[in-house]
Amino acid sequence: MRPITLPDVSYDATAVRPSWSDLPETVRESITARLGSPVSVARSAGGGFTRAFAALLDTEAGTRAFVKAAPLNDPTSQWYAREAALTAALPHEVTAARPLWTLTESDYFVLALEPVDGRIPELPWTQADLDTTLRAWSAAATALAYPPPRLLEIGMPTLPDILRAEMSWWSLIARKREPMPGPATRTIAPQRLTELARLERALPALAAGDGMCHGDLRVDNVLIDSGGRAWICDWTWPCLGAPWFDTVTLLVSAYASGLNTDAVLRAWGAPDEGVDGALAALAGYWLGRAGGSPSSASPHSRQHQRFSGEQALAWLAERRGWTGAPAPEKRRWLRR
Repeated sequence: MRPITLPDVSYDATAVRPSWSDLPETVRESITARLGSPVSVARSAGGGFTRAFAALLDTEAGTRAFVKAAPLNDPTSQWYAREAALTAALPHEVTAARPLWTLTESDYFVLALEPVDGRIPELPWTQADLDTTLRAWSAAATALAYPPPRLLEIGMPTLPDILRAEMSWWSLIARKREPMPGPATRTIAPQRLTELARLERALPALAAGDGMCHGDLRVDNVLIDSGGRAWICDWTWPCLGAPWFDTVTLLVSAYASGLNTDAVLRAWGAPDEGVDGALAALAGYWLGRAGGSPSSASPHSRQHQRFSGEQALAWLAERRGWTGAPAPEKRRWLRR
């Protein structure tokens, strides 16, 4: 079994968010009016990489809702509005919180979702948490293999278009249009650049499809409820493509947890070159982003991008038998 590698900061402690009291008074009053009772407890979501408000709100009457809020001049408000439209249209087979209501007040957009009493899966993944998450995603992918018209009317990009436009870092570096990002210089990437770029270029055709993908299926976009059921959260970036790509994205953290991720993928019918291309593209995207300036969204986003990029590249090297790859740096996992 491979050594387990964990990120610097656990995924349930990555967010830096405003508290309930930080929201404008008029916004709090409008939320309270929609909830029908004063807020007694506001528990901020610890996971995520935005600075927007997101909290589980309990009221004095005993009701609760998961509420997100962002200023209208912040792009996050548009993400929340899109999430409201998408989750309202998801088939019932998809285990995801549905919107209760939305409102606009004092130049803020507010989304209230059904509350889920759950936790982000702990790393390293347990087999039980991974199995229940994959069951939930498999059911969702089956239900979304032919998205209903209501979802298609909202509009979604295709996965191949996203891959070409946003996840072709190795190709850009190979053509000397971008420098090798600092975090990648200590990996096998400089020695395997030509192969990484080739895998990346072949991926769009292999990842094409008519199904609706989640588009951002990571461990911190999953909640395990008290009954052991997995919920898939944050439906903000869906696209049309092959669902196995999302499975690869999810399994990067499972690979870091020492689990047999290749065995899991066999059930998804993922083409080997497609999986390798996905890992190449993900590694390039994450390591490229990790080499940027500190993020204003979360002080921990660059750390997690580097962790994810290194793990994707390590998994790819193992699959292709690339020797001489530097081992990803082992890090302590801090809870904050």
